[in-house]
Amino acid sequence: MPSIEGDRRDLLKNKARTEGDHAAVDLLLDTVLQRPRADGWFREFVDALSASGFCRAADYMEIGHLPDPDLEEENDQCVRLIWLVSPSLVTMKTGDVCLHCFSEEIITLEDKERITAELTNNGNHSGARELLRRIVRRQPGWFSMFLKVLVDTEHANLYRELTGVNPDKDKKGSDAAQGAGPAVEQGPMPEEECPVRNQTENHLDLYNEGTIEGGVLQEGLDPSNQIHQTKEPEEPGGAGRGAERDIVLRDYQMDVARPALEGKNIIVCLPTGSGKTRVAVYITREHLDARRAAGRPGKVVVLVNKVPLVEQHYSKEFGLFLKHRYKVEGVSGNSQLKISFAATVKKNDVIICTAQILENFLGRSDCGEDEGVRLSDLTLMVIDECHHTQKAGVYNNIMMRYLKQKHRNYRLRKEQKEPLPIPQILGLTASPGVGGATAMKKAEEHILRICANLDACKIMTRTPEENKKEQLKKVATVEERKKDPFGEVIKNIMSAIHAHVELYPTCDLGSQNYEQWVVQKERNAAKEENQKVRVCAEHLRQYNGGLELSNTIRMCDAFSFLNKYQEEEMKRKVAPEGEEPIHVTDTERFLFKLFRENKEELQRLAKLPEFENKSLSELRAQILKEFTSREEARGIIFTKTRRSAIALSQWVKENGKFDDVGVKANYIIGGGEQSVVKPMTSAEQHDVLNKFRNGQINLLIATTVAEEGLDIPQCNFVIRYGLVTNEISMIQAQGRGRAEDSSYTLVEVEGSGVAEKETVNEYRKDMMGNAIAKIMNMNQEAYDKQMKEFQLQAIMQKKVQVTKKEEKRRKSDSPAEVQFSCRSCNKHVCGGEDIEIIEEMHRVNVSKQFCEHFIKRENTSLQERLLDYDTNWFIVCKRCGQRWGSMMLYRGIEFPCLHVKNFLVTYKGKKLNKCTNWRELAVRFPALDYATHASNLVESSDEEEEQED
Repeated sequence: MPSIEGDRRDLLKNKARTEGDHAAVDLLLDTVLQRPRADGWFREFVDALSASGFCRAADYMEIGHLPDPDLEEENDQCVRLIWLVSPSLVTMKTGDVCLHCFSEEIITLEDKERITAELTNNGNHSGARELLRRIVRRQPGWFSMFLKVLVDTEHANLYRELTGVNPDKDKKGSDAAQGAGPAVEQGPMPEEECPVRNQTENHLDLYNEGTIEGGVLQEGLDPSNQIHQTKEPEEPGGAGRGAERDIVLRDYQMDVARPALEGKNIIVCLPTGSGKTRVAVYITREHLDARRAAGRPGKVVVLVNKVPLVEQHYSKEFGLFLKHRYKVEGVSGNSQLKISFAATVKKNDVIICTAQILENFLGRSDCGEDEGVRLSDLTLMVIDECHHTQKAGVYNNIMMRYLKQKHRNYRLRKEQKEPLPIPQILGLTASPGVGGATAMKKAEEHILRICANLDACKIMTRTPEENKKEQLKKVATVEERKKDPFGEVIKNIMSAIHAHVELYPTCDLGSQNYEQWVVQKERNAAKEENQKVRVCAEHLRQYNGGLELSNTIRMCDAFSFLNKYQEEEMKRKVAPEGEEPIHVTDTERFLFKLFRENKEELQRLAKLPEFENKSLSELRAQILKEFTSREEARGIIFTKTRRSAIALSQWVKENGKFDDVGVKANYIIGGGEQSVVKPMTSAEQHDVLNKFRNGQINLLIATTVAEEGLDIPQCNFVIRYGLVTNEISMIQAQGRGRAEDSSYTLVEVEGSGVAEKETVNEYRKDMMGNAIAKIMNMNQEAYDKQMKEFQLQAIMQKKVQVTKKEEKRRKSDSPAEVQFSCRSCNKHVCGGEDIEIIEEMHRVNVSKQFCEHFIKRENTSLQERLLDYDTNWFIVCKRCGQRWGSMMLYRGIEFPCLHVKNFLVTYKGKKLNKCTNWRELAVRFPALDYATHASNLVESSDEEEEQED
């Protein structure tokens, strides 16, 4: 429609993309009917409908009234029937059917050309869907002509599936196919043979032009859009589960799924964006359907390694396609579900959960607890990102239980005893990697071990030639800046600190090697109770981080980071009103003074643009190029640290040039607590991804959290900003560029070695592809023998580990053998006998005397959590201000929860050099006796009330 102006046209396209065809149709009609209307607007609209292939709608407009209701209902029944039988119809000989449909004038010449192009480019199934999508738009009578075409092209089986009549044996059926009316006019079919009448009422509102246009009959380029978009009517009494959505796999997806459909354990290895999860949903449905048909219960658990993936897989995949006929539930640490996991497993057919939850409840079952879960309770286990099934990962812990039971079953069968059921295994990955291998043999061994750990009889992938999508790859190398006065000031500060404590580093300041060196110095100093070196090492570590940041992001961001650290250090030396002053050492005064003396110079230099690192200039050029050379740009920038992701997002927002070309940026970072930067909650991650999906954000700046698993829409450019890890991360990052014209750019500083590492990763990627191909072509007998050998080896290694762990546990002394001192001032504060565990996770001090050693400070970054406890305050050393942990409110009682990394630990009279995790201590602390503590609290409260009385 030429009368619709460019801005309005873009708005309509965006509406269709983000909210669907129905919403876009409403906006289109409002646009057409908006006054004042130009002369000829009605004819233009009718012609547009006709030219777009919606001739029937155009005829309705010409007639001026709706068609006969019976005729319309009859036609709708035919369209529903095509949809219901489409999984069979897509197997037709599309080329022959297309030619006959054209000769019978069911489709136009343009239709024929589009169908042929789809057939050539994407295969028979895609061509068939394009054909079906187009014939259902035709005038009433198309269905009978289509039946005639099926007979003429020797598709008697499809004719029979659509009509319930055999064309070879029933002349009446053949005659009916020659008539003008739809086949459903042939006469009443028996109830059990009529595929339309046997459908539920949920299918009664399936058909409209937009539905077929965007649904299963038009498979787009994105595999995630291979569904029949149906209106979901609400069930009586509230939000219903909605109409059934069909799952249609592409040819290559069906090929990789086939062994799993036969009940075999496999690994599905497909590139990011190729629909691995959709394959898993299809296999899950077929598995449950088959078990239900056989009268046996089915139970599927889908394991993920990140909390956001639970909601993603539930809302966009498994729940979306399966909840109409099966009970589907997602469970993670952020779930609001208050019943136990074991009860959830019993209640539902499909459970999507983080792997650690299942591992915890499998452990409970091992201990004989009623609230446990057993592998025998499950019939299919889907493992997402299954390349993590190795070493001591949680996936591997779960699979080790499986392998032990599998080999135990061999023995039971020999003894003619009933084996214990174990689930079918389905692994999903975009890249198993090569495990750092430099030779083909080692790469094969790495992949074979993952196959063995997953008990996979095959690894299924598609050959590189199939559906290959070329991606523009380039490396943008920038010169190292010749003058860096800002960095020189920081280095001078660090040199002054080195001289103060007589430390002599042997590596470059600002490097990763320096970071490792100074961390080791801090640990040694803490062990030796050398507070002068310990506190200097901590400050040196922060300055080194500032240097790294100034080489990655703006100098002002690096200054802001250093200034904030110094302010927080000085703030923690200020005691709350009414408390004794916190001790400040001479070394701390020296460090604070050193920063104050250089603060103004750092602040001045940070404002000089001529000394900014050139990486930012190159990044700016790349972003502007992408957004000015594309009609609609959408991209991701991967960076190394959380700080750099946040700072880069702010840099984009503050740059007017980006705003001029329509850049709308935001960052996404991880949710773990391992960094000093405030983590993102899963809700915050979900919100950012939703905005990216609907176009409110078109540039995502992310750490590696966005490389793997998360559902990120099609992007047409990916930039890795000075970040290179391994071949798996590279493949995952490249896979985020799913659009047809996507580009992948690496920005690196000359001499940094980043480009060389990327070249190594490309080599390993090719090696991985060759290794997978070689494994797929292995003789099955040789493959099975290798699997058994690796599995037995893994079981024996696990047995040795368990034995050592048990010996260590038996030898573990009483908690009284461990003592804790403040890591900063070395004051002894408590012993192990004062510590108890909440929920096998949180170590809390239950001694009344412990409160004399700390003061509470408000936790300004408090996050709402759906747990039985809350952390409202930090606790810090009363003497020096060192943070020790947090104040936990657990079931109405406050407990100080300790973080062991903040203490100097003495075990059996020996100071430990490194203790950053409670699991590193061979001490078993008792579980919290909540009843005793609650009783004591009630008694003391009663005594206070009596005294008041």
